[in-house]
Parts: sequence; structure tokens; C-alpha cells
Amino acid sequence: MSTAPIPNEDSPAAAGAHPFARLGPEESPYFNRELSWLQFNQRVLAEAGNEAYPLLERLRFLSISGSNLDEFMMIRVAGLVGQAQRGIGRPSIDGLSPTQQLAAIRETLSDLSHRQQSIWRILRDALAEADIHVAAEERLKPAAHKWLKAYFLEEILPIITPQALDPAHPFPFVQNGGLGLLFTLTRDSDREQIIEMVLIPSALPRFVRVPDEVTAENGALYIAIASLIQRYAAALFPGFTIQGDGLFRVLRDSDIEIEEEAEDLVRTFRSAIQRRRRGQVIQLELEEDFDPAAEEVLLEQLGVNEAAVIKTDGMIGIDGLAEIVGEDRPDLKFDAYSPRFPERIREHDGDAFSAIREKDIVIHHPYESFEVVVDFIRQAAADPDVVAIKQTLYRAGSQSAVINALIEAAEAGKSVTAVVELKARFDEEQNLKWASKLERAGVQVIYGFTDWKTHAKVAMVVRREGSSFRTYCHFGTGNYHPVTAKIYTDLSFFTADPKLGRDAAKMFNFVTGYVEPHALERIHIAPIDLRQEIYARIDAEIANAQKGKPAAIWMKCNQITDQGMIDRLYAASSAGVRVELVVRGICCLRPGIAGLSENIRVKSIIGRFLEHSRIYAFANGAAMPSAHAAVFISSADLMGRNLDRRVETLIPIHNRTVHDQVLQQVLLANMLDTEQSWWCNADGSYSRVAPEDKPFNCHRYFMTNPSLSGRGGSLEAGAVPKLSLRRGGTA
Repeated sequence: MSTAPIPNEDSPAAAGAHPFARLGPEESPYFNRELSWLQFNQRVLAEAGNEAYPLLERLRFLSISGSNLDEFMMIRVAGLVGQAQRGIGRPSIDGLSPTQQLAAIRETLSDLSHRQQSIWRILRDALAEADIHVAAEERLKPAAHKWLKAYFLEEILPIITPQALDPAHPFPFVQNGGLGLLFTLTRDSDREQIIEMVLIPSALPRFVRVPDEVTAENGALYIAIASLIQRYAAALFPGFTIQGDGLFRVLRDSDIEIEEEAEDLVRTFRSAIQRRRRGQVIQLELEEDFDPAAEEVLLEQLGVNEAAVIKTDGMIGIDGLAEIVGEDRPDLKFDAYSPRFPERIREHDGDAFSAIREKDIVIHHPYESFEVVVDFIRQAAADPDVVAIKQTLYRAGSQSAVINALIEAAEAGKSVTAVVELKARFDEEQNLKWASKLERAGVQVIYGFTDWKTHAKVAMVVRREGSSFRTYCHFGTGNYHPVTAKIYTDLSFFTADPKLGRDAAKMFNFVTGYVEPHALERIHIAPIDLRQEIYARIDAEIANAQKGKPAAIWMKCNQITDQGMIDRLYAASSAGVRVELVVRGICCLRPGIAGLSENIRVKSIIGRFLEHSRIYAFANGAAMPSAHAAVFISSADLMGRNLDRRVETLIPIHNRTVHDQVLQQVLLANMLDTEQSWWCNADGSYSRVAPEDKPFNCHRYFMTNPSLSGRGGSLEAGAVPKLSLRRGGTA
């Protein structure tokens, strides 16, 4: 299969989608991290406007853009606000102070918020045409009115609590993400004006779906919970006349700072999670027609100083639209997709150890089932010859089959060690619960380093075979999370290579006992030598280019922000090394700059699945792609935190079939994608890849073709279409 051409080495188009740019005297060679992230969320939001997608999938992208933005405000903006308040002027990679970054962010936020609301109005009308009516109160018929009032009186009224805002009643705490209503009332008896607050409990749904049997029209009808409270508020305030009301939403600083010398990490995190809920207000959303008197009280009592105040005449809390996406309308969603179970493992009657023992295998999620990973642990738990299991757990989800399998193994008398990361942002509370459950079952639970996150995805199983032991390993680019494994593209590499097994054991000893590994045979570990290994590989490509040998670097990751890594790639470009980068999210590297990065192209893929795998490939003296290339998979992005402040792994791929799959199937298909790809321009903006005569969608390719290492002997080699580059427009 020949697809999109890669231009000739001497073609100006080889470096980017547009002619080369030049840096002005005051311009930075780097993009701002925060503004680059906002560009990423703009691309996510653009998918909500993509008319090629089914309607509810477009709504899903709109909701995701909202939840993404919430997290950005609670973490990144909150951090900048904190720096500005403490007078910390440390500049970002592009030279902007925290105050300057906040000003630029708020300017972009306004545009982003307006775009979200504009797209929401378009989607709301399109949903109505498809008989899904959201906040369409004009469609309420008497039967629906009756049902909604009964629902309010029976299901909502007993839960909500009005509170007067006056000197006798302290202003109530509004939790992070909290929605509330302020009512301006006049008491009928003496005409005194009172302001009342009603906080909407998070346990209530954002939308109430009116049952089909009580709607006079066909189709679904959703009413926002806030609108329902406003509609029947008279039942909440008897003896008062409602003069006005307004909806608001609060976002707070949600980052967790842990003292370096915390003696009891578990206790510290439990208290830190409580502090997160009470963090400083970072953003306040208000309805456009919010009562001015009530708004003044709200701003004063919440202490809104550095916070962004956003007024809108549209939807408050765009993320809540995810509830509508759950509507049972398969005609408005992507066609259902069932992951394949690798034929290789089926040929071994499902015996994962037998299949891995035969030869290495890589599982490509979500196209291939995450059940392979779960079965690997389950079989280890049930196998009487397995003596030990060790596993890292960064995010495992709320209903984790992997956790339950580890518990079964411990209860079966096996030695089980789980490295549970307490600092997995927004999953700390869930991880604490899992840690407690694992410990009760007899699992040895380790919390790793106080100041480094254990972000590596590694599981090892030690099995008695004959008179000796064999170690089976799983190395992943994604978490042991059964839900995200259905939507994140990740790689699961299984091997019984003794060298990788010995290295994995050393990595676990490093995390559990602070025993720094020596004489590693294959694996590279951050923060020990992972950065140095990538540097050395880049330097080798520079040396090859200087000798006139083929030289190229292909990388796929989620973010590139590390200045040292960017500078190394700039040096490679200047030496004539062709650098192709697939970076889903933040990219601080500026491609296509004459004299700096003219040999670097950066693209971002946004589509049905979330690109998450990290792959690093180096030509190694032969034209890319080839069997001679040095190929690695990793848990690490090219960020300072991953390279210097986390425990990460970089795994070399030596098995020929796995090597071909990772390089010439997975990575190459990402390079060739035209339907879901965006070029990063020299000014930091992004442009969709121009459509071609033969468009190529990498997600569709993976959904319809078996993987190279996962196919069984019953599948002929020709069953997997061969991908190839076309240089200069020829096959």
C-alpha cells in the first residue's frame, strides 16, 4: 500500500507544510507550553465541528474540550496564578513571565469559550433535528410538566438546601467544580430583599431525561438540573417572590503539593486531597444575565481576585454534555468496534505464557483486546508454577480487573508486589482505596519515591519451569486501565527475554528499595540514563549525517517541552538529519525555521481514538524505515518531568516481527495519516493536512487489519497490507 508522499530530502516542503520562516531578533526559538496546550484543545474542539463525524461523537468532542479546559485551569493556570501571587518571575521556555503568560492565556480563553458556545448552539439545533432535545422547555407538554414537578418535589427538593446570604449565615463553601444558583427574593410579608444560595449537589445528574412515556413528542427530552430548580423554585421559597436568579460554577486550584520530607505519604495525600477541594478560586462562570446585586456578593465572598470570570449566554459547564452522549442512539455514534483477540494467543489455546515463550508479541490497543493484559495476570494468579508477580500501578480505574487478579494471586499464596503511585493526578483517592484493598489481601504495597512519580508501566511474572525460573514481562506505553484501554492507542509488549527480565527486576528493586540499578543490559530508566540514551541516539544520527550516511529520526509522543531535548533535535536538523515528529498535544519545538529546524516536521493526530503510545526510532545508518533502525517504546514523553523527575522506561525492540510492527506498521501509519492530521506551523498555529487523491486514516487502517506480531500462522503474510513511503511523489 502506497500512501502520502514524503518529499525528497532537498525539497523545501520536506521541513513543513509551509515555506520556511525566519526568527525575528526578538522571537523565541520555542513555543510557550501553555499556549501550545490551548492550540491542542482548539484542535479537539475543531473535531466537534467536523461534519464527517456522527452527531453524538461531535458532542463528545465538545464535552472533552470542556473537561480538558477545566483541568488546564485547575492545574496549569492555578500554578501560574500562585507564582504571580508569590512574586516568582521565573520565565517559561519562551521567556514569558507568569503574569505575561496569564494575560496571553486569558486572551485565548475568551476566544475558546466563545467557540465552544457557538459550536454548542449548532449541535443543539442538529440534535433537535435528530429528535434529541436539550434544554428545550418550549416542548414541554402538560404530562411532562406534571412528571417534572413530581420529580423535583420527590427527588430534588429533599436534597437541596437554600441558605440566606446575610451576616447571620456564613457564606457556604462552594466545592471545586461546584454548580450553584443565587436567587434574589422579596419577602411578601415585609418586602425585604434577601439573597439565597442553592448549591447543586454533585450526586445529582447535570440533566434530567423525561421518560418517553410522558413526552408528547417522539425523541428524547433533556432538562438541565439547574433549569429544573429554577422552574420550580417557588416550592423552595414559599412566602417569597422571586425577582431574579442566576447560575454559576466554580473551579479551584487542584494541584497537590507534597512536602519533600513527608514522613507518612498515605496520610499526607489523604489530607492533600481534602485541601484540593478547598483550593483558591481560579475560574468563575456566570450566566450573562446574572443579577448584578447577587454577582457582587458572589465575587466578594469567593475572593475572586486573580480568577478568570467568564460570562456566557450559553451552556455553563460544557463538560456536563457527556451525559447526553450516553443517549441510546447508535445511528448517531461511530459504528461499534470490538477489539481483536490476537490470533497468536488463540493458537496457544489462550495460554499467554506459551505464546510469549514461543516469541515476543506486541498488542496494539484499542485495536487488540486489553483482555490479553488482564489474562496475563489472571493466568499468573492461577498457575501453580508462578512464584512471584511484580507490577507498577499508575492508573488502574475504578473497577480494575488487574487489581482483582493481583488480589487473587496473593490469596493463592504467591509473592505479589504492587508499586502504587499516589501522585497520579486526580486518581490519588482511587489509588489509595486500591492500595488498602491490596494490602488487606496480603499484597506487598510500595508507594515508591516521595519526590518522583513511578510512571513506568511494567509487570513481571516469575515462573518455575523445570529446574530453573523464567521471567515473563509486560512493558506498556499506557496504564493498566481497562476503560482508557478502549479509547487510548497504546502498545503492550510481552517478552520472555532473560535480559529484559533481569533489567525489570533491577527496576523494581530501584523503586522498592532505592537500589540504583547497575549494568543494565537492555532497558534505560529515567531519571538515571533514559535522557542520555536518547541524546546518544540523536548524536549518532548527527554523526551519520556528517559522514553522508542516511540519517533520520522518527518520534511519536504526547508532548515535547524539554529544552535540552528540543535543542538536540535542532542540532540534528542543522546537521541535515530528517526529523519527523507526531506530537498529539503540547509541542514547544518550532518546526520549519530556516537555520534552526528546516528539516523538522511536526504533526498532530486527533481522531476517534486518543493517540497515547510513545515510540522513538532512529535510522541507524540506513534509509528509514528499515530493519536496521533502532526502535524503542517508552512510558515517557519528552518533558522535563518525565526525563528527570519520574521513574520511566525506554525499551528497545529487537524481535524482528515486533520491530516491523512498531516501526513499519504503527509508526509509519501515523506518519502517513492524512484524514486526522494537523501540521504544526512555524508560528505555532496548526493547519489540517490537505486532502489527497488517496486519503489515509491510520485509525481505520488499524481497525481493519491484523497486527504483524499478533497474527497467527493461519494468517498469510499478505493479510496485512504493506505500507510504504513515496519520496518525491513516486512509490
